[in-house]
Amino acid sequence: MSDDTIRLVTIGRIIRRRRRLLLLLAVVGALVGYGASLLFPPRYTTSASVLLPGAWEERELRTQAEVVASSVVLDRAAATLGWTGFGGEELRERVSAETADGNIIKIVGTADTPERAQRLSDEVARTFIDFSARIVGDDTDPEAASRREALRQAVVQANRRITELADAADPGRTVESVQARTELEKLRTALHEAITKLDQADPASGKANMVVMGPAARPSGEAPPTRTQLVVAGALLFFLLTVIGHLTAARMSRRLRTDPEIAAALGSALLGTVDVPGDRTGHRAESRGPLGWIRRLLGVDVRWDVPTPQTSGDEEGRRIRYRRVCARLRDRLPAPRRLLVVVPDGDETARRAAGQLVAEAGSDPLLKVVGVSVSRPMLPDRDNESGALVVLSAGNWTAAELAGIAEACADARYEVVGIVLAGTVRDRTARSAGRPRPAATPAHAADAAHAVDDEAARGATR
Repeated sequence: MSDDTIRLVTIGRIIRRRRRLLLLLAVVGALVGYGASLLFPPRYTTSASVLLPGAWEERELRTQAEVVASSVVLDRAAATLGWTGFGGEELRERVSAETADGNIIKIVGTADTPERAQRLSDEVARTFIDFSARIVGDDTDPEAASRREALRQAVVQANRRITELADAADPGRTVESVQARTELEKLRTALHEAITKLDQADPASGKANMVVMGPAARPSGEAPPTRTQLVVAGALLFFLLTVIGHLTAARMSRRLRTDPEIAAALGSALLGTVDVPGDRTGHRAESRGPLGWIRRLLGVDVRWDVPTPQTSGDEEGRRIRYRRVCARLRDRLPAPRRLLVVVPDGDETARRAAGQLVAEAGSDPLLKVVGVSVSRPMLPDRDNESGALVVLSAGNWTAAELAGIAEACADARYEVVGIVLAGTVRDRTARSAGRPRPAATPAHAADAAHAVDDEAARGATR
């Protein structure tokens, strides 16, 4: 797995074989998300828009947005609202301002109820307008204001004098009177336009007329993240973390899976691969007690990183594999033909394969099955055996563990004459009687082994 590319089939295998564990952890994640929603009460958000008439630069608009979030504005808004426990510092976390196109400042308020959110946005907008108007009024030059007022009074007097002159002229009786009235009206229009341009050019008069573009809308739903979003996010997060954890563990696994790696770790040659009937789920760990019951309940007693067993042909085809392994084994043995079959403890597939191999071999060679602990490997002293035959399944043991078994064999003076790999397959043979076929007797196994010798002589291949 450490050298394999993570594919969708791998993720699908994790979901299929760890569905109970994934479901349980997703429920736990949903409960964690629900608990987080209790710590963070629901919030509602709405906004009020303030229009700034006149010509404003981008820098000035950003300054006005900063003024909205200033302590002066928020303290005054908090004092007006009169909410218990909500001062300017608390409102600073619940109020924000941003600029929009068209000289508009959007004031966003957040509260624990829709009514409070609406009132908060409206009150901050009103306080901001009052504060800005007061700033503009304080910054106005008194002398310039008096001069502008005097100019307006002069224009008013000029308009009154123009009206008197127009009334005094002979209305429409002569051409000269018509021309005079026309010139007087042009003068009145010119004065009016001049005063209008003067008012527009005055920054104080233009920028002080900020208006709120309607009351803030009452929010109809919670602001994200909502309780539902937190629950779904918690379940999804725990699900993804579990899948990623499985993939990480598989990538970091040092268990040997290929034939050359296993042969190199044990220092011997591979004699063949045999099949053991099993279920579709693959390897199942033997565990007892409460912990074993929990493992079986969650489905973690089944190896997920083992591919789904392929369907075997029939029992006779599987037995032929065993016979061919026995034939190769006899070719490598000196007399007397007596071997110790070493099976790692906990490898149920290898244990079943070793039993079938003993049954097929019969008395030639004579095989004796011995289990060995991979944590502390120890074998009995050699008697009259010709060597040791290691039977194991791929993907269960690391190079260090297999090297320990090889060292235990060498320490007990057993030469590892060969390796047999056991794999799990699905048995598709229909049992009409509902009972398994009886195992082969040693005599029949020996006859079958001699038959395999004849087949090998005729050029039969594995």
